[in-house]
Amino acid sequence: LFVLMLAGFTYKPLLPARPPANQVFNFNIWKSVGYRIWAFGIPAALYGYFVPYVHLMKHVEERFGPETNKEVLLLCIGITSCIGRFIFGRVADYVPGVKKVYLQVTSFFVIGLMSMMIPLCNVFGGLIAVCLLMGLFDGCFISIMAPIAFELVGANDVSQAIGFLLGLMSVPMTVGPPVAGFLRDRLGSYDVAFYLAGIPPIFGGALLCLIPWVEAKRRRREKAEAQEQDAELSTKMLEKHQLLAVEAEASVRQDSISTC
Repeated sequence: LFVLMLAGFTYKPLLPARPPANQVFNFNIWKSVGYRIWAFGIPAALYGYFVPYVHLMKHVEERFGPETNKEVLLLCIGITSCIGRFIFGRVADYVPGVKKVYLQVTSFFVIGLMSMMIPLCNVFGGLIAVCLLMGLFDGCFISIMAPIAFELVGANDVSQAIGFLLGLMSVPMTVGPPVAGFLRDRLGSYDVAFYLAGIPPIFGGALLCLIPWVEAKRRRREKAEAQEQDAELSTKMLEKHQLLAVEAEASVRQDSISTC
């Protein structure tokens, strides 16, 4: 993170000294129903996102003993997350439009199921397999966030869309691990915490399935409005041509009468 702080000093601001308010807080993006579903559906899916990262090693220590090489699990998640970003970032290039959301839906479903699978793994090798799969689809969720924002709000508002989304994501991602720790203290194990951590991703993923339908409906409405405008414009042009023809004919008749 310190390296990222140093990298931040290399950026040269391209905005004027006092940018317009709509470039700092552009609330026009909230007019998009698809974006509103996305911006609230993802935070709803992330209440249990950090629970495995924070409590997994303690759970393994309680389940398999303190001598278990538990650190390898987070290593597995990190490695496959990196691989998943390369794979699904490329796959997203071949998925048209807002249908990219289905990749994110799939990632949430898998992450939720893998979270629920953690308490069921009584063999350490099975837990490694769960973490590998969880990390792979975690990379999918992260890598296609920007392409989806691009499809929902357009190129000019992508930064605003992602900024608002990250702000909304911060609350559920912070709340999840303390709640899981509270459940562990009360119930004596992490099992219930991991089961509950798997529910929000599945619920949020189901909510995101509405986005392609909403966007398709919006585009059909915009297409119909555009066709109505074209038809109205064509009618006005036809009426104008007819009026010009009548005026030209009247002018010819007037010239004929004058000649006689």
